[in-house]
Amino acid sequence: MTHRRRTARRGCDGGRRAAGVLLAGLLLVSGCAAPDDDAVPASTTRGVRATLERRAAAVPAHDTDAYLAVVDPRATGLRTAQRRELDNLADVPLSSWTYRLTDVTAQGTDRATADVQLRYAIKGYDAAPVSVDRVLDLRRYRADGRWYLIGDRAGKDGAGQLWQQGDVRVVRGEHSLVLGVGRTQQELRGIARAADRAVPAVSGAWPERWAGRVLVLVPRTVVDMAGLLGSPAANYRGMAAVTTGRTGGLDRAPADRVIVNPQAYDVLSTLGQRIVLTHEIAHVATRARTSAATPTWLSEGFADWAAYRAEDRTAARAAPELADTVAHGELPAGLPTDEDFGFAGDSARLAKAYEGGWMACELIADHWGEKKLFAFYRAVGGYSGRDGAVEQALQEVLGTTPQEFTALWREYLRSRLG
Repeated sequence: MTHRRRTARRGCDGGRRAAGVLLAGLLLVSGCAAPDDDAVPASTTRGVRATLERRAAAVPAHDTDAYLAVVDPRATGLRTAQRRELDNLADVPLSSWTYRLTDVTAQGTDRATADVQLRYAIKGYDAAPVSVDRVLDLRRYRADGRWYLIGDRAGKDGAGQLWQQGDVRVVRGEHSLVLGVGRTQQELRGIARAADRAVPAVSGAWPERWAGRVLVLVPRTVVDMAGLLGSPAANYRGMAAVTTGRTGGLDRAPADRVIVNPQAYDVLSTLGQRIVLTHEIAHVATRARTSAATPTWLSEGFADWAAYRAEDRTAARAAPELADTVAHGELPAGLPTDEDFGFAGDSARLAKAYEGGWMACELIADHWGEKKLFAFYRAVGGYSGRDGAVEQALQEVLGTTPQEFTALWREYLRSRLG
């Protein structure tokens, strides 16, 4: 899963319902595929699978007793946590919730550890289920022969889920669904309004059909945000939002999530918040045309181009770091590299990378036209790997070379920012 990141410097209400009302009646299919592991007795695999199926079946009805019935009665801490998680899910509009068993390791005859994929989908937003790795510890009771959970933790991806962080509030916008923990309804409604305004702006900037809606997650803190991404919080301090999703045009890929860092997002102006969300949503719209061949300057530059396209801002105001550099007669030697977009060092270097990518896309749209910008983005993303992708697309779509384009870009910086 890729992370599309956004720095903070750039730049409907779903009331609570009684437990069980929202989830009741959802048509969910529970199931679990057995792993191919000859070292584990078939009876153990069947027993673990049956436990997961009972657990999955309890979610749509919000049946707390059934959900906890598969947890070891002596695991009091786990039972409390599991009860809380199910309660936190009460307002989340799920369309499916299943488990896939990928591996089982037996410890004797009565203990086992299972690697599973929790697969769930948000109704109206996920074209296919999101897959989350979990590791479950289980104990078999000989009295009834059943397996019971004694542990539940994050798997290899390390990512947690929003409902594990607290009670999930839900706000529905015209083009958005906002799920938040530890945030007020007023805060979430404000984000929904900004997202609802950003979605049409993205549709106006990207000619291809896309879902035209966005799912936004708003955790309590940047630490919680990092927990959803399975990464250290230091990677996201100062970022107002990131986008997660799979690139490469999979027709049945789950919808992207825009994850907001409220501590950075809240300090932005209304315009800044709108720019940030439009940028992130542009990543959602272009996901199918973005691939390993797409350089960061193009994907991030296009997202900025989409965000600023309908805004009344001069180039110098939108690219202050580059404008300052140009004013001192120090033009960049070349287009930003992927390394320039790293988040572990110089903030000025990072800002200039974003601004340089945006100015490159501005150049294409200004010199060759917006249709050529779209065609160039598609052409680059159509290659399977980075080698030669930009060079070929520059020649085929724009009739130029990397050297000529770089020289034109440098002159464009001088003329627009000088």
